[in-house]
Formats: sequence, C-alpha cells, structure tokens
Amino acid sequence: MSTDAAQWYASLPTFLASSAALITDPAGAVLLVKPNYRPHWGVPGGVLEADESPHAGCVRECAEELGLTLAVGGLLVIDWFPPTPERRGWFGFVFDGGVLPDGDGIVLQAAELDGFAFVPPAELGSYLPPHIERRMRGALDAREAGAPAYLHAGHPAP
Repeated sequence: MSTDAAQWYASLPTFLASSAALITDPAGAVLLVKPNYRPHWGVPGGVLEADESPHAGCVRECAEELGLTLAVGGLLVIDWFPPTPERRGWFGFVFDGGVLPDGDGIVLQAAELDGFAFVPPAELGSYLPPHIERRMRGALDAREAGAPAYLHAGHPAP
C-alpha cells in the first residue's frame, strides 16, 4: 500500500463493534447469560477482536462463553449505538444462533459467567438493559419475518 493510501486509511474514523447470538429453546425462550463482572444479564456474545468479522466473532464468543460450536446462521440485526462522552459509536450485530433444547451441552466460561437461563420474551425487560432488550426483540422479530433489521439504539430505523 502506498504511503498516501496508508495515511488516508489511518485518518478515517473508527467504530467499536460487538456480535451476539439469538439462541432460543423450542418454546421460544431466549438464552441469557449472567456475567460475573456486572449486575445485569446479557446475551452470548462480545466485542469483536481486531480485523475479526462479525459472524466469526459470534461463533468465537459462543464457543468461549458457552463451550458450544454452533452453526451460527444469518444476520438478524445491525444496531447502531451513537457515541457517548465515554466511548465511540458502536455497531451491535445479532446472528441467528438457532434452537437449543434445555441448554444441551452448555459449559459456561467460569472466568466470565456465573449462570444461564432461558427467559420468555415477555420477561426480557426484567433481565436486560433497555437497549439490549430492544435489540433482542428486534432480533426475534427479524427471525420471524425472515429478514434482517436495522436498528438505532434498539429502535427501528429507516
């Protein structure tokens, strides 16, 4: 790469990104995990590593956190979270992690997670922060519609 091109690329803005999986049980309850480093529950997933694709990050995070090698499916949600004084803008990707009966085979990453639960969609608000609840509801809707959704801080965007 020429010096001019390298300088131009280095001058471009950067964003943070995370990737998560929507995994449900046969009744449609959503798999949530309880991190040991924060008070609220979350979904299987995490921050992407440098130069990692969102899909590969989702597969990696599910393997690390759940001890499962899932055949992660298609994209359900891209959620843009605007910057705050503490951090840059953030893209959250959610992929279809499929259906997992009874948590079969889950081996939690003990260094990060204390537990897991399958939570009915109507109860997600009791476990998740509001923006993650909206993101996961968007993922459930996208799975049902058979088409991915673009969200802005968890809200439908044009």
